[in-house]
Amino acid sequence: MSKLFWLCAVVLLLVVVFFVARAFVVPNGDFMTVSNEEFARLIADTDSVVLLDVRTKKEFDEGHLHGAMLIDVKTDSFKTAAIECLPKDKVIAVYCRSGRRSVTAANILTEEGYKVVNLKDGITGWKDDNREVVSL
Repeated sequence: MSKLFWLCAVVLLLVVVFFVARAFVVPNGDFMTVSNEEFARLIADTDSVVLLDVRTKKEFDEGHLHGAMLIDVKTDSFKTAAIECLPKDKVIAVYCRSGRRSVTAANILTEEGYKVVNLKDGITGWKDDNREVVSL
């Protein structure tokens, strides 16, 4: 009985770890989530990449990545504004505070046919890595 209990517990733990890991890496497989270093390399190519901050205006004004445009993902008009402002022939490099809202935005954008790259830990991780942020 004890061996069966432990076997079931291990199998259950592995299933939970698998689903949690999928949720944090690439939730739907349609976009990439990358580290600060990879994101910095990507956004250096300003001719083929659009940098998108999906936080609130207040958060944006407190500090954002240089060259970022703002479209708040929590507004009802996010999808419409994104379609009007973002070119489909460029990669959209998206970030938020911690990486959660940007996943939501990335999912919406990929459904609309955009190529999207998400910053793994958001601007918080970017700052923790002592990378440049500008304030208004």
